[in-house]
Order: sequence, then C-alpha cells, then structure tokens
Amino acid sequence: MDLKQKVVVVTGAGRGLGRGIATYFAGKGARLACVDLSQEDLDATVAACAAAGGEARAYLANVAKEEEVEKLFNDVVADFGTLHGVVNNAGITRDGLLVKAKDGEVVSKMSLQQWQAVIDVNLTGVFLCGREAAAKMLELGVEEGVIVNISSLARQGSFGQSNYAAAKTGVVALAEVWAKELARYNIRTGAVAPGTINTDMLAAMKPEARERLIQAVPLQRLGEAEHIARSVAFIFETDYFTGRCIDMDGGLR
Repeated sequence: MDLKQKVVVVTGAGRGLGRGIATYFAGKGARLACVDLSQEDLDATVAACAAAGGEARAYLANVAKEEEVEKLFNDVVADFGTLHGVVNNAGITRDGLLVKAKDGEVVSKMSLQQWQAVIDVNLTGVFLCGREAAAKMLELGVEEGVIVNISSLARQGSFGQSNYAAAKTGVVALAEVWAKELARYNIRTGAVAPGTINTDMLAAMKPEARERLIQAVPLQRLGEAEHIARSVAFIFETDYFTGRCIDMDGGLR
C-alpha cells in the first residue's frame, strides 16, 4: 500500500507512540484521523501532522465504548469519504501484583477494577476498532485495507502486569485470527511489539532508574517512537505481510 492520500485512523494519537505514528504517516502523505480523549493533546498532534505535510483531523472517542467506536468510524468515513486502515494504539496501565503476602498473610490483590479497566481499553477497544474498520472497508469496497495492533514486549510476561500482559498477548492473537478471516477481502493485519521506548513517561523517571532500563537492552539504548512508526509503516507498505508480530525491542526478550 502506498500511504499517499490513504485514510488511516490512529487511536491513542494524542501523545507518545500514537503521535509519533500519526506524524510519521503524515510525512508519507497519509490523511490521518487522530483519536484520543484529550482535545488539547489531539490539537497538538494535528498541528504536528500538518507540519509534517499531511492532513489530519481530531476525534474524541473512548475506544472501550461500542457506541463511541461506531460513531467514530461513521464520522471518519463521512469526513474523509473512505477508509484504508487503522492503527490500534490506545492503551492504559493499572499495574499491580496478582497477590502480595507478608508473614503468610495476603495483604493485597489485583482488583477486578484494575483488571477490567485495562482489558476494556487495551483488548476490547482493539476488537471494537478492528471490527468497525473492517466493516467500513468492506462496505466501501476498498481495494486494500490494513489493521495494525500495537502490542508490547510485556506479552512475554511482565512482573506486576497480569492485566496488561494478557491484553497485549490478546491483540497479537487478534491480528493472527483476522489475517485468516479477512485475507479474502484483501485486508491485511499485523502487530508491533515495542520494547523500552523513549517516551514522556521514561523521560520523567529518575536518572538511575532510566539507566537501569537502558542497560537491560542489548543495543544499550532506548527505542524511539519513529522506530515503532517505521515498523507500522512497513506492515502497511508490504503487501505480502499479514498476521505476524514485529518485535521492536533492541534485542530485549
């Protein structure tokens, strides 16, 4: 797929990886529908996309809400006239140990609320956006479509992240299933699993904690948002790629 003039939805586009992906795609001439919960963040992303040479519009939507996702894709098609792809990047964390004990007594457990909040956004949200994107592309009769889910190295098992790891494993499985189901319509799928990426959250860490993260990476440096954006673009642009996950982690396993 040549990204020039292609309409692509990017969720969680208000900052971090989502903004990086949207801006990178804008530089390739794509037309971006940027989705998030903060109008201020979205305005900054739209401005960054414009500076990169692409067209972008902002959409407020909670990807965990079915009615909001349905409205989102209806609005995108109404505004742009078509749809060629979606990058399912929106995600949250609610970290905690499964159980914690002291002196033989359980003192805390991961709450159902912690579990459900992450599953709702990081897994159900990907399902809803993938479903609606595929439905719209079929209705529109687009020649080629692409769905990319952003996973994480955490899918290999991440301490204190039962909820997040389960969701990030699940979105890879969705990409694999959808590849088989949607190939007949020339809709391809994929996933990208970032490792330790240089985001605002990492920049705010104490220097010693940040250095420990860097030292754990075989390449001895953090990844950048552009590394993830390039990986997503590779899936869009490579027409024999479908149903697989790219680990973009500097060798960290």
